[in-house]
Amino acid sequence: MRGNVIETVMGAVVILAAALFLVFAYKTSQLRAVPGYQVTAEFARVDGIRQGSDVRIAGIKIGSVVGEDLDPKTFLATVRMSIDPSVNLPNDTVAEIISSGLLGDKYMSLVPGGSDKVIPPGGKITYTQSSVSLENLIGQMMFSAPAAKKPGEGGDAPQPPQPGAEPAPK
Repeated sequence: MRGNVIETVMGAVVILAAALFLVFAYKTSQLRAVPGYQVTAEFARVDGIRQGSDVRIAGIKIGSVVGEDLDPKTFLATVRMSIDPSVNLPNDTVAEIISSGLLGDKYMSLVPGGSDKVIPPGGKITYTQSSVSLENLIGQMMFSAPAAKKPGEGGDAPQPPQPGAEPAPK
């Protein structure tokens, strides 16, 4: 009977520790959506961006992605973002989809411009740069034809002197 009580108490301690760890992880991970005003941006490709992805300026989280839609007329992906109300984006801001690392998660990076006019709530970021596909880059590198070299360009071995020819000046 005494063994069951100890096992029950130890199980409760483990469950409590796991719950505290999850609460700590949630509070420090910045997974929560940032409340604020919404702006949109259109991209040709949004690979890796999803609802809840970070929106950052200079590496600092200032918002989050709240949704993605396909425009049926232009076939561009429209990304809706929620931006912290304390951040006023100039109307010449550029939105880029950036990778956190070589194989890492992607996030939306905003590069503010120098305009005095700001994007109003519900406004649109007009300058965008779509995500780059690592697979496409590797494929282009692997299957691209090597550039034709002109005679005498780098990589060619020096030719031996012909009999009776004068040596080249040094």
